[in-house]
Amino acid sequence: MKHCFSILLALFILQVKAQIPEMVVAPNIATVQLFQNGNQLAYPLIRLNALEQMELHFDDLDPSVKSYYYTYQLCNADWTPAMLSQFDFIKGYSQTRLTTYRVSSVAFTKYVHYQAVLPDRNSIPSRSGNYILKVFKDGDTSKLLFTKRFLVVDDKASISAAIVQPFNSQIIRTHHKVQFRVNFSEQLNLMNYLQQTKVMILQNDRWDNAITHVRPTFFNRNIMDFDCEADAVFPAGKEWRWLDLRSFRLQSDRVLNAIYTKTSTEIFVKPDADRSNLRVNFFRDANGAYYIQNTEGLNPYWQGDYATVHFAFAPAGGQPIRGKDVYIVGRFTNYEYNSKTKLVFNAEKGLYETSLFLKQGYYDYAYVTIDQGTQPGPKQLPDFQQTEGNYWESEDEYTILVYYKALGGRHDELVGVSKVNSMTNKTLR
Repeated sequence: MKHCFSILLALFILQVKAQIPEMVVAPNIATVQLFQNGNQLAYPLIRLNALEQMELHFDDLDPSVKSYYYTYQLCNADWTPAMLSQFDFIKGYSQTRLTTYRVSSVAFTKYVHYQAVLPDRNSIPSRSGNYILKVFKDGDTSKLLFTKRFLVVDDKASISAAIVQPFNSQIIRTHHKVQFRVNFSEQLNLMNYLQQTKVMILQNDRWDNAITHVRPTFFNRNIMDFDCEADAVFPAGKEWRWLDLRSFRLQSDRVLNAIYTKTSTEIFVKPDADRSNLRVNFFRDANGAYYIQNTEGLNPYWQGDYATVHFAFAPAGGQPIRGKDVYIVGRFTNYEYNSKTKLVFNAEKGLYETSLFLKQGYYDYAYVTIDQGTQPGPKQLPDFQQTEGNYWESEDEYTILVYYKALGGRHDELVGVSKVNSMTNKTLR
């Protein structure tokens, strides 16, 4: 009995320590979006006890209506589940049914579109922090469809920031350095700032290359200064590639050709060339985001159609990049690195190729490399250098997240959020 109890305790500890990933589990679920109410490009972030809301949208490619529910999971700064009961962080019902849906019309692809405005007045997050939205079937959390991240902030810290060039001569022309100051409110009981605070930085709302546990260079009472090149430096990348799929009939200049049948559409995108040695050509992009829209319908959510879209990347010299795997990335791929987003090299054409099933809309995307046979992590970040290039002049948006844990507290509170743009706030050195 003691042995069995020890095993169960160990499994419980491992489960608590495990990060909850953002993913789509069910193969019939497509185009999952969670964003600030009314703005598809905005990251899902709301303020605690405010009237701000988010929109949830997704399609079920099985066109029969089903009973779907959602719930919230509070997490720590590192996305491990908080040691709290749902009653401690959800005000109201722990599960809510999705009641707004519409069967697709006009589109060749048959699907049911589900949507909701969150939080519902019957189920509201009652604490600040990192949250996972879980959507599942028939009120059974084991029948998980997908998970999405969102943030709830309780403003108790102000942040001033700027983007500067690094001092290091080896990266001065290729990287951005995030320099900032955090001023904590007097109402926070800040006794040990190293143990009670955590700071993270996102580039273009991405978590796959987030910098975690940024260390302050100076601390005085409730003020922290961050000016360290070892912690807060990002490869700058380049302006994102784009693809306009708002109309399948009126092809944009990025489309090579298309195949139309009575039941489906195939879109072939012009092969994308290696841009690593090209200088920056600034144009306004969405920093890797996308939005759903169609030019020939009234409502893109349930009148937008789907197509199989074929992407191709042309490496330098038509030869594969030695020791590297190539992936297509963007918010529409959820920055996942799997068989769907990995490109396969076609030796006859000298191209990397992949195909994705996409809904009508406007998409930002890029290509990255990763060492063969590995997955992204703190020591293996996706690399733009061999496909896109890194240039200081590139426009990126950075989000600074500040967390606080009270003495004896059981989770990391999100007490400050600030965004800084490298184009409008950068300071040349």
